[in-house]
Amino acid sequence: MEFSLSDEQRMIIKTTRDFVTHELMPHEAEVEATGVLRPELQAALKAKAIDAGLYAANMPADVGGAGLDTVTWVLYEKELGRTGYALHYNCVGRPSNILCACVGEQREKYLYPSVRGERVDCLAMTEPGAGSDVRGMKTTAVADKDDFVINGTKHFISHADHADFVILFAATGEESGPRGIKKKITAFLVDMGTPGFVVRDGYRNVSHRGYNNCILEFNDCRVPKSAVLGQVHEGFEVANSWLGATRLQVAATSIGRAERALALATEWAAQRQQFGQQIGKFQGVSFKLADMALELRAAELLTLDAAWKFDQKIATDSDMAMAKLKATEMLAMVADEALQIHGGMGLMSDLPLERIWRDARIERIWEGTSEIQRHIISRAMLRPHGG
Repeated sequence: MEFSLSDEQRMIIKTTRDFVTHELMPHEAEVEATGVLRPELQAALKAKAIDAGLYAANMPADVGGAGLDTVTWVLYEKELGRTGYALHYNCVGRPSNILCACVGEQREKYLYPSVRGERVDCLAMTEPGAGSDVRGMKTTAVADKDDFVINGTKHFISHADHADFVILFAATGEESGPRGIKKKITAFLVDMGTPGFVVRDGYRNVSHRGYNNCILEFNDCRVPKSAVLGQVHEGFEVANSWLGATRLQVAATSIGRAERALALATEWAAQRQQFGQQIGKFQGVSFKLADMALELRAAELLTLDAAWKFDQKIATDSDMAMAKLKATEMLAMVADEALQIHGGMGLMSDLPLERIWRDARIERIWEGTSEIQRHIISRAMLRPHGG
């Protein structure tokens, strides 16, 4: 692995950081105070992101994206992660890579418009009774002549409130496996406004104000068979082919926020004086800073290692799980310690620390809980021994 950055990587990092600092961060206070990202503000910032060449940077060059290698993409995501999801994800869109599975007319209707910023997707797997247990989903899609009829409910669906279509996963059959009957899953492309499909407000969330979750309800929603993404019953294959790096995105954005929190804590420790000296000279504070820097660096190296392996096509599920697990748990620790170093001031909304602290909590849950990541890692360790 080459640890030095190329000139192109440095340029991408600088461009992204400048955009976050000058275009997105100035609006953090408004979003936090109101819990809303105004549509007109979102549109203006999205247009600026497109002009800056930052939109859809995660997508391959042959479909109109930037075509970044995974290491460079992780560095880009880390910079975006310095601000909240409402601003960096809603304004600097990264269409789901699963859209690369589109074929024929699907590319013209969904893939290319998403890359150009003309349409926005959202991904719907999670259900009230099926979170980590994706095979336990109850949403069904039943074939009926030239259509599929969809029934069921999805929840915790991020940014569905301003999406144009949903990438939906539904059960389309069953098969016998070593552990009994398991469901066959198919992916569908379903436009908002399709009869029988309703988007409802989701739950109030302590993390990422302005970046909303929604409830999707399907009641005899009829879609043509041309809406199938990939092959019938092969939804997991489609997802695994294109969504492997999603956990790296969570890891990278967590690292970006942790870097911001550590910088604030370091500056405060150097400037704040108590008992006649800088508080950073007290061992109780200085050792916190050292531990924060150590954990942050370890998480960054794990994430970059997984990204490099992904580019070499040698990454394993454990590599992705380790990066996501370490980075998200590191962010929780760094955010908490940074707030502690600031004392009471850290809890005040005058500083971004209380937001970073709140926002950190969801990272250990979405895109696979910490427990799921540990299960993936331990399973890989035990499998060669018959476990």
